Amino acid sequence: MNKLYLLSNGLLALCLLLVVATTAGASPQTKDSHDEPSRFSRINQPFSLKVGVTLGGLVLIGAQLWWFMGKKYQIKQSQLKQGIQELDVTVEGGYDPDYLVINLGTPVRISFLRKDDNACLEQILIPDFGINTRLPLNEIRTVEFTPQKAGEYEFTCGMRMYRGLLKVKDI
Repeated sequence: MNKLYLLSNGLLALCLLLVVATTAGASPQTKDSHDEPSRFSRINQPFSLKVGVTLGGLVLIGAQLWWFMGKKYQIKQSQLKQGIQELDVTVEGGYDPDYLVINLGTPVRISFLRKDDNACLEQILIPDFGINTRLPLNEIRTVEFTPQKAGEYEFTCGMRMYRGLLKVKDI
C-alpha cells in the first residue's frame, strides 16, 4: 500500500481520537423543566481512565504505522544464467528475500520454496504478469515470465496478506 495513504489514515485516526477525548466532557448539558427526559444517562469516567484509553489508542496507531511503514525490505538482484535471470525465494512467515530486482526484457525464473504450513502462503500471486501458482509445502515451484515494462510490481500470498516487490529496471 501507499505509505502516504497509511500515514494519512493514522493521522486521521489520531485526530479523531483526540477530538473525541477532548470533547467528551467539554460542554455539560443543563436540564430545563421543559426538556424531554433523556433515555441515556451520562457516565462520568475518572480522568486517569480517559488518559489510559487515549494512550492505548496512540500506542495502537503507532504499532500500525510501524507495521506498515517501518518494514525494511531484503533486497536481492537476479543472477543471469544461460540468458535467464534466476532468483530463489524462501516462503516462511513471508518472503525471503521480499524485494527482487530484475532487468527489463530478459526472461525471469523465480524458484519458491515454501517451508511454512500457513494456508495463506499456499499460493503466489503476481497479477501484473498473470501468475497465480500453488506452492506445495517443502517443494520448489518455479514461475517464469519476461518483464516488458519497467516499474515496481507487487507479489502476494493468496489472501494478499504477505507481500513482496519486484523492481523491473531498464538497463
